[in-house]
Amino acid sequence: MKWKQIPLGPLQTNCYIVYDENQSCLIVDPGDNPKKLASVLEQLEVKPEAIVLTHAHFDHIGAVDRIRDKYGIKVYIHEKEKDWLSDPALNGSKHFMLNEPIKARPADHLIKYEGEMSIGSFKFEVFETPGHSPGSISIYFPEAEFVLAGDALFNGSIGRTDLPGGNHNQLIRSIHEKLLALPEQTEVLPGHGPATTIGLEMDSNPFLNGF
Repeated sequence: MKWKQIPLGPLQTNCYIVYDENQSCLIVDPGDNPKKLASVLEQLEVKPEAIVLTHAHFDHIGAVDRIRDKYGIKVYIHEKEKDWLSDPALNGSKHFMLNEPIKARPADHLIKYEGEMSIGSFKFEVFETPGHSPGSISIYFPEAEFVLAGDALFNGSIGRTDLPGGNHNQLIRSIHEKLLALPEQTEVLPGHGPATTIGLEMDSNPFLNGF
């Protein structure tokens, strides 16, 4: 299992292409620039199977409709944010200085539970990691030893909690109970900035001092 990080849009939100030996792939958080994303997909010679969203803030969903229509694929999101894709007030785009609010059609599949999940040939674990937003999830590939953490945990930082539905104490609990419980060598692929590891964040992240 391999992954490719692609920063997209004005906030340089990380989109990830997760692909296997059969050249099938999942697209995680296609935030903007669908032409750039499609170009990378063509360069990698991979076939998209689905779009999975760690959460529905506007900077993670801007290219959802164009990518799903181009490749004829389904979109997955946690049920707590099922209305956010089409509501600029919920996804935050109404409150930022954008040319126009961000909207997308409803997701095709709602994630309702934690645990093992399969999409095509991909098998992974879903963790509910709310705090940055109510329906935030992290996507863990245990055999490949990496987790897509969305905007929960960053390299040296954590997600902001001052947006609608944010809760600092809940986020700290999510990180502590779900992410820091993973093996220390696990790579953390965040929604912004460079990758890190669980061990590095346990040792040096100032927001997690004492964990």
